Amino acid sequence: MEQIRSKAGFICDMDGVLYHGNYLLPGASEFVEWLQRENKKFLFLTNSSERSPRELQLKLARMGIEVDESHFYTSALATASFLARQTPRGSAYIIGETGLVKALYDVGFSMNDVNPDYVVVGETRSYSYEKIELAVRLVRQGAKLIGTNPDVTGPAEHGIVPATKALIAPIELATGKKAYYIGKPNPLMMRHGLKLLGTSIEETAIIGDRMDTDIVAGIESGIDTVLVLSGVSSRETIKQFAYQPHYILNGVGDMVP
Repeated sequence: MEQIRSKAGFICDMDGVLYHGNYLLPGASEFVEWLQRENKKFLFLTNSSERSPRELQLKLARMGIEVDESHFYTSALATASFLARQTPRGSAYIIGETGLVKALYDVGFSMNDVNPDYVVVGETRSYSYEKIELAVRLVRQGAKLIGTNPDVTGPAEHGIVPATKALIAPIELATGKKAYYIGKPNPLMMRHGLKLLGTSIEETAIIGDRMDTDIVAGIESGIDTVLVLSGVSSRETIKQFAYQPHYILNGVGDMVP
């Protein structure tokens, strides 16, 4: 534990690590207080695209955790950055929430449901057959299909819920086109995270609850990995993967001495 605690920087997931929905997980508050007390560099790097950094900051504040907005980076921001480099001032049809829409607006994209450059899908609760039908038509007409992250499921207060890859699957099946996914474990997102954090690979650790995104992202980036069992992964599901995390903890509270 002392080896992992001695790291200068931490990249932390949020869903399943700090909270489930609107429920703060045990030890999360103490963990963030420890990061701040020890002057650690830390970044909350989330595959969720629903909320903006400001909204995530306010969500943690409502739970009693005060963190500056600069400590948050989302798959929506990573998606917007990628698309802005690929097609400056392009257009998109979006199936997603305000965090994703705002991120694309902020990089100069316009919303377009007639002939967009891209169809972009993120987590959303306003999912409908009509939106799928339109997305299929646009992709078949030539729009490129983008997913904000490759998560099939995510943790919530009452259990596991569908995530972006599950929502985009009908569009892939109906068009025969495979989406390109931006969020973890895509190296693009990890490079952005490390750049924002300002620490080297050797002095950084990633903490997450998913073997298929957080842990593989860390392994492929050469970063020490910490799996917490407070979200999607369990000791049984870990055995299904060919790779293993460097550390396994019950929750982030175990990081606090």
